[in-house]
Parts: sequence; C-alpha cells; structure tokens
Amino acid sequence: MDLNQARFNMIEQQIRPWEVLDAQVLALLSSVHREDFAPLAHKALAFVDMEIPLGKGACQVMLAPRVQARLLQDLAVQKTDKVLDVGTGTGFMAALLAHQAASVLSLEIDPALAAQAQTNLQRAGVHNASVRVADGSQGAPADGPFDAIVLNGSVAEVPQALLQQLSVGGRLVAIVGQEPMMRTTVITRTSDSQWTTTEPWDCNAPRLSGFAEHSRFQF
Repeated sequence: MDLNQARFNMIEQQIRPWEVLDAQVLALLSSVHREDFAPLAHKALAFVDMEIPLGKGACQVMLAPRVQARLLQDLAVQKTDKVLDVGTGTGFMAALLAHQAASVLSLEIDPALAAQAQTNLQRAGVHNASVRVADGSQGAPADGPFDAIVLNGSVAEVPQALLQQLSVGGRLVAIVGQEPMMRTTVITRTSDSQWTTTEPWDCNAPRLSGFAEHSRFQF
C-alpha cells in the first residue's frame, strides 16, 4: 500500500466532502500519521471510512477519519489553549490536538489503551500531551479550567461536571443523543453561569465508557 496516496485519498474523498476545509486541520491530517495510531491488527483500516475496534468492548473504537477531523475543526483550538481530551483510545486525537494547543490532558478509562496511547504519542514525538487513566465523565477538575474539551464518542447528555471545567470562552464538543439520530453539539461557556449551544451536524457514534445515560443537567 502507498501510505501517502492512501492518506491523500482519505483527505480528499472522505474528509473534505464532510465540510472539513480548515487549512490547518487538513495539514495536520497529512503530517500526523493516522496509521501509527491504529492497532497493529487493523493498520490496513487506518484510512478507511469506518470506526476501528480497539478492544473487546463495542464502545472501544477509533472514530472514523471524517468524524475526528470535523470534531477537531469545530473545537477551533488555539495555540494558547489548555485542552482536555476525553476517551484517548490509541492517542490519535490527542496527537492532533497537541499540534494545535499549548497542552493536552487526555483521559482514558482502560489502562491498557492508556499505556498504548502514551507510547504512541512518545513515538510520534508529541511532548505536550499526557495520558491519564481516569473516568472521563468526571473530567479533571484539579487541572482545569480548560479552554477546549472534546469527547471522543457519544453521550446521552453532557455532564455538568465537564461544563463547569470550561473557562469562560471555552468550548466543548461532543456527540450527544440517542440512536438513530445523534447530533454533534458545540457548547461555549459565555459567563460563569451561562452556556450557548449549537448542533451543527448529525453523527452516530458508540458510547463513551463511564458516562451515565441521563444526567440532571439541562441546558
């Protein structure tokens, strides 16, 4: 397989048609090698428009390239941002974020995946992202506030605990709802007690582990 050609085809045939047009995001997808973060048994699937299984559980997947790219675009990370990445998987999203942000803290509930992700990030020369074994639904309050938070999977609702860890002006991006119709949701904290919400596109994704099906928080 010509990896460079496969990567080019992924960007031009899958990602651009999904309205991912941000030049920086497209450049990152060319320079950060997705295949280096795919599980060894599934490296041939690195550029395919599908979720890649990461473990025994149905919820443990690497999201499809177009979904990861658009989440990244919608998060609009700045060079000065402190980012919280929930659901590390093998670390590909953390690597992309690290190239855009000042620092990235990535939370993974599965210890084996967390260890693999940390190894992948080190091999890729990423030094401003760290991986922690933790329940992502609780975030990392002692390390916040965060300028950007991304959830690498779907949730029924966004926990209040995560929204409270956003800085004023900070953004959270998540896939929210129930099958067969989930919406990608962008929540921006506009003041200490207010948030605004947009739902720019539809996308179904497996559930993130550790998140409740219903939270008490409504927005």
